[in-house]
Amino acid sequence: MFKIVEREELNPTVTKLVIEAPRIAKKAKAGQFIIIRAHELGERIPLTIADYDREKGTVTIIFQIVGKTTKVLNNLRVGDEVLDFVGPLGVASHVDGMKKVCVIGGGVGCAIAYPTAKALHENGTEVTCITGFRNKDLVILQDEFNAVSDHLYLVSDDGSTGTKALVTNVLEDLLSKGETFDEVIAIGPLIMMKFVCEVTKKYNVKTIVSMNP
Repeated sequence: MFKIVEREELNPTVTKLVIEAPRIAKKAKAGQFIIIRAHELGERIPLTIADYDREKGTVTIIFQIVGKTTKVLNNLRVGDEVLDFVGPLGVASHVDGMKKVCVIGGGVGCAIAYPTAKALHENGTEVTCITGFRNKDLVILQDEFNAVSDHLYLVSDDGSTGTKALVTNVLEDLLSKGETFDEVIAIGPLIMMKFVCEVTKKYNVKTIVSMNP
C-alpha cells in the first residue's frame, strides 16, 4: 500500500497527489510514468511522474478528472492509500547536451511538460517555457515553471491571465526575432502540437511532441 501525503486541487478538474513511494522516487527521471491502481477491483492506469523527491521518498502525480478511476483517485484524501503504484516505467526524457530549449505546455499537458523543464534546468540548460490555458481558472503549476525557467511566457485564449494569445504566437515571435533553440518540446492537445510543428518546421528547429493518448 502507498500512502497519500499531500493533496491539492490545482483547478476544478485537475488534482495533484504526492504519494509515499521511496523505491520509485530513488530511480525516477523526467519523462517516465507509473501504473496506479486505487483498490483491488480498480483498473490500472498510467500517469506521468510529475515530480519526485528522493530525500522525502515521494512521487507526485497530476491527473485530470475524466473517468471512473480518476474520480476515485480524486476522492482520496491525505492519509488514504492506493493499492498498486508501479514504476518508474518508460524511457526518460533526453536532457543532456543542449544549451537552449523551449518547453511548451498546453492545459493539463503542462503537468507532463514541467518535469522535463525542471530536468533541463537542473542540467544547466537555458530553458524558455511557454504555457497556455483557455482561461485563468485552468492555470496550473505557474510557480513551479517560474522556478525552472530562464524565460516564462503565460498565455490564455480569452486574455484573462497572461497575454491573450496562443502558444504558437509567442513561439513564432521569438523565432522570427532571431531566437534559437537546440530543441522545442511541446506537450498538450494534438491540435496545439500540430501547429507548433508547423511553426518550427519553417525555422528548421528540432521538435519533440508527446503522442500519449
